[in-house]
Amino acid sequence: MELLERFLNWRNRMVMSRDFRHWAARFPFTRPIARRQSAALFDICSGFVKTQTLLACVRSGLLDAMAGDARTYADLLAATRLPADGLDRLLAAACALKLVSKRSRGRYGLGSLGPAVVGDPGIVAMIEHNAVFYRDIADPVSLLSGAATATELQRYWAYSGNEAASELDESDVSQYSTLMAESQRMVATEILAAYPVSKHDWLLDVGGGQGAFVTAAGNAVPEIRLSVFDLPAVAERATAQVAAAGLGDRFQAFGGNFFTDELPAGPDLVSLVRVLHDHDDAEALGLLRNIRRSVSPGTVLLVAEPMAGVRESSAVGDIYFGFYMLAMGRGRVRTPREVSEMLTQAGFARTRFISTNTPVITQMVAATA
Repeated sequence: MELLERFLNWRNRMVMSRDFRHWAARFPFTRPIARRQSAALFDICSGFVKTQTLLACVRSGLLDAMAGDARTYADLLAATRLPADGLDRLLAAACALKLVSKRSRGRYGLGSLGPAVVGDPGIVAMIEHNAVFYRDIADPVSLLSGAATATELQRYWAYSGNEAASELDESDVSQYSTLMAESQRMVATEILAAYPVSKHDWLLDVGGGQGAFVTAAGNAVPEIRLSVFDLPAVAERATAQVAAAGLGDRFQAFGGNFFTDELPAGPDLVSLVRVLHDHDDAEALGLLRNIRRSVSPGTVLLVAEPMAGVRESSAVGDIYFGFYMLAMGRGRVRTPREVSEMLTQAGFARTRFISTNTPVITQMVAATA
């Protein structure tokens, strides 16, 4: 270990030297490494421009204009209403990011990454929502030092740190509830592909918002009973949304405070989908203990959310949500092991990590009461 430390310190001293970097860029054996690292560093430096390019592609209607087929330059001028210089710059950037690709006869179509954006309203909703987050990280040192006491995300998530959250009304919860519902669909797909919900009779989604996950589960599993427990104003929205999806006869919403109020008795599957990481350790443990007190032995609890320390999704769990939770004012992204230890501490047994097809979207830990 000491030898490794000495090597790393030597390497760092070398790379700090401009002369060494120039030599490494010319020497045949080190040139490929130097080029990759230079490109990677510039990729980090320019990352903010890439996110804004993506936002511009969405807001200008550029990607939607190509949804059906490739379009001519004149078509795109009309669709985006951008001046020629602005469209030229956006097309060049979008092509470099593989959102758009050049086609034959001077036309442009969706690139390899474009169709996923156009085809998933949840992705578009998150791209738009990132504009709120973007303002909070404009001064990252202020955010990290705790000097930024009132953030955009704290105002957006009306329940965050709000002791009177149960008294929030429709106007307070509608914006974030809609965002969660839009983005929940791709998470639901991952959960249902990785875990056999069909072996259960009653699914209770705690903090389940407008019911996007239980709606997906109900469509996938005939006859399963469905419930959501959330703030009263959110529970009312869930009742309307699930009924509109044609599943009202199997659904019941419960309103209350999931930290303190007893949950309905009887479900054999309880889910926490993107909920636990919204809360600090003491609150998260209190929530898990309340669930454990409320459910019967043998009930399975599924925790599904982005997690830290997972190699395939480190950019999401360790970077994005690390800063997101800080701007939100509470919560943190935990490793699967930390989630498992917290579940054990709350009184659950047989915790296990469940792999998903797309870890960047969500990871899962299951436990049995």
